[in-house]
This record gives sequence, C-alpha cells and structure tokens, in this order.
Amino acid sequence: MVPHVPPLSRRRALLLAAAGATTTWAPWARADDPGAERSATWRVLSRLGYGPTPALLAQVRQAGGPRAWALREIDAAFAASQQPIERAGLPADFDAPLPEIFQHVAEERVARRERRDAQSSAPAMAPAPMAAPVNALPAATADDPLRYSARMVRQAQDWRITSGCRPDVEPPLLARLSEFWFNHLNVSADKGSVRPFAGHYLVHAIRAHAFGPFDQLLLAGARHPAMLYYLDQAQSVAEGTMQGTQRRGLNENYARELMELHTLGVGSGYTQGDVRELARVLTGWTVAPRQESGFRFAPRAHDAGVKTVLGQTFGGNPDPRAGEAEGVRAIRMLAAHPATAHRVALRLAQWFVADEPPPALVEQLARRFLSSGGDTRAVLRTLVQSAAFWDPANTLFKTPYDYACSALAACGGPQDAHELTQTLNLLQGAGQGVLRWPTPDGYKTDRATWLAPEALTHRADYALGLARRHPPADFLTEFMQPATLRHIDAQPAPLRGGLLLASREFMTK
Repeated sequence: MVPHVPPLSRRRALLLAAAGATTTWAPWARADDPGAERSATWRVLSRLGYGPTPALLAQVRQAGGPRAWALREIDAAFAASQQPIERAGLPADFDAPLPEIFQHVAEERVARRERRDAQSSAPAMAPAPMAAPVNALPAATADDPLRYSARMVRQAQDWRITSGCRPDVEPPLLARLSEFWFNHLNVSADKGSVRPFAGHYLVHAIRAHAFGPFDQLLLAGARHPAMLYYLDQAQSVAEGTMQGTQRRGLNENYARELMELHTLGVGSGYTQGDVRELARVLTGWTVAPRQESGFRFAPRAHDAGVKTVLGQTFGGNPDPRAGEAEGVRAIRMLAAHPATAHRVALRLAQWFVADEPPPALVEQLARRFLSSGGDTRAVLRTLVQSAAFWDPANTLFKTPYDYACSALAACGGPQDAHELTQTLNLLQGAGQGVLRWPTPDGYKTDRATWLAPEALTHRADYALGLARRHPPADFLTEFMQPATLRHIDAQPAPLRGGLLLASREFMTK
C-alpha cells in the first residue's frame, strides 16, 4: 500500500514544527555523548564546511577526531587553493583567461547593438520577449552571443553551489572561506559590467588568496576587472583629465568602501578627507582587456600631486609611473592597520563562532592577525584552537546558502541542472542570490536576519522535495535529539527525510 501523505498545509505544519521556527535552543549536547565528540564533529564540519557527509565523517575519524581534522583541513584547503578548480563536469567558461572573456564581452556588445539597429529599422511588430533572468538559462541559448554574460553567471553559480556541497570537488574549508572573503569583498553580478567577470573574480581573486596574506587578497581584489567595474574605480581619474572630448574626474566609490568595509570600518577615525585623498592615490587603476591580469595603471589618468591619507604622505614623484606604487603602499598600509585587524577578527569570529563572539576571542584573533602580517592561516589556527570555537553555548543559525549547501551535501550533491536551478531559485527568493548580493557591504549572517517562519516554510518545502528524490543517509540521525527522532518516526515514511533536513538540529551549526 502507498503510504498516505498529508496535504500541503499539514506537511508545512509538520516541517515547521520540526524546524522549531522560533526556538534558539542549541540541540547538540546529548546525555549519551559524554565526551561531546558527536557535538564537536557536527560543529567542525558545519562551520569549517557545509555539514557532514559519510566521506567527511570518515576523514574526521582517520584524522583522530574533530580538533585534529580542523587543523589538518586548514593546510589541505590552502594547498587546494593554489591549484586550478575541479570543474566537476560543469562548463566553466568563467574560468577562461581574462583577455578571452573581454573578447566575448566585446562580441556580445556588438551583437546587442546590431540587434537594436535591426529592430529600429524593422516594421512595427509584437514586442520581443523579455530576456530570461540570470537563473533561467535555456539550453537553446548556450552559444548565443547575446546571452554570453548571463551564461557566465549561471556557470559560476552552478560551480559555486556544487563546490559547496561536494567535498570531492572542493575541500570544505576552502569553499567556506571563499564564501567569507567574497562576501567581505563583495561584487554583484546584477551590475551588467560585472556580470561576465564575477565567477573569474571568485576563483582567481578570492579563492586563490583566501588563506592570506590579507594585503595580497586586497590587492588581488583591487586589480580585478570585477571590482574595478563594480565600484567604478575603472572610471576614476585625476580631476580635469580629458578622455576623448569629455573632461573626467575623481570617483570615490572604491576608496570609500575600501576604508569603510574592506579594512578599517566605520568609527575607526578616518575622515571624508581621507577618503578623497585615497581616491586621488588610486587614480589611474583601470582595466586592461588585452592583459592577462585584466589590470593596468594609466599614468596619464593619475593624480601625481601630494596626497595625505591617515597622516601618511603619498605622491609628489615627478615620474608618472610611480603612481601605481602609491596605491600599493596605501592598500598595504590599510591592511596592516590595527582597526583592520579588529574588523577582520570580529567578522571571522562572527562567521565561525557566534553572532556576538566573546570579546576576548576577537582581541586574540586581532593580535594574531597583526603579529602574523595578516596571515589568514595563522589566524584560523588560533580560532580553531580556542575554547570559544568549541563551546556549545556559542551557536550559529544557517544562512539560506549554508542551508542549501548542507542539505544538498547530505543528499549526495545536486544530481542535475534542474536541482541546481531549484537551489538557485530558493536562494534568490530567500534574498541571498548566489553572486548577486547588490550592495558592497555583503549579506548579514546573524540569526535575526534569517530566522523567520515564512523563510523556514520555503526551506521546509525545499527539504521535502529534495529528500523525496534523494533521501539523506542514516548518518544524520546520530546528530538528532531523541525527541526529534521520535517526532520524525511518528510521521509517514515519505516525510521523514525532509523532516531530518528541516529539523532544529540541521538548521543549527
């Protein structure tokens, strides 16, 4: 006999009951786990990655336990970050050399102009259909030059989801830390000029430099076309510079976000005058479509005058080629500032430990940041060896992206393009579209932002559909509270996998 499945409204009620829509209960300390090894295993795999899988649980056992695995994972993830990405059978044009991407962008621009010209000269007819959204890329448009940028975004989104939920594609900590730094140095594919470069930025500016030193990560971001376009740095030139018949000037966007978001932070003592002076220092940093790096310094566009940033003097060198070195020195100065160390330490502690991490931990991480010259590996080692990282009182609630990747990981990863599309649509609807956060501040990660009954309903529906197609293996049950297991076992069999993925335990890390 086919088991009875409750109607949709009751299904949602059951799933929300399992998820505990309003609870903040930390469910990991179990009476039958006196050594807290189970709790520590869940914590380390859910925070230094996107949750347990049978293969990762075996790795933890082989390493000698969760603490040993955490330290080993730092080194393994760093080594992988220095290697090309594993494509996992996905198309990865977004990983092509930058001159090739620029060439396709130019061809797309020509194709769009030709289409507009043809439409303007053609007889009146029914309006053309609207362009498909980024997350809906029909196979028929795979080679359409008009869809090149959208195709690049979709490929990068697919790879990012896949790399987050398949440890055989990307070490968990590398995927997790790449997400952290991308969010810290955010660009958005919703800006048209950024769209074809966002995936390349993720892989070559963020992933490749995710384990520090921090100044190298900042410089890689600052010189990448995605960032140069996103914050309009490519347009920033010395006041009065002539480009063609137009007189151009300073754009302060990148300088402002570099100080406010990427390094010092609000309230650290810099002024609007410092922002403007830093923008002058960085004039002439722009894109180079034919260069392998995608970056060039344009001496004619640089403000060679004397500038003062945070009391430090820049410029005044009669050699216009010295202007690029000014920008490098300014960025390294910001990277090494104590306010930057505190800001990065706080954000890392919020990402890996708690929404409101212990101040003593933040200070400890900031000191390690400064003493190591911004070495992210050194800071991470300090973090995972701290008592605060393992303290059950420090809980985190999964963001939509955390949740989607961990649910997919528990079910063996996405099986086809349809499941990737469903996941991307879930995240876009939840307000955390992949590569599409619109503002430079990056998305928030705290419980208050993401814990809401309606949001949990969407997660529950996603969990139910995913688990019915690919039921999660029994390994998840060892991390559930007895009361949760009793509740799940009392429900019809077709719902049990979805209830596991919608449980309070699974939502917490």
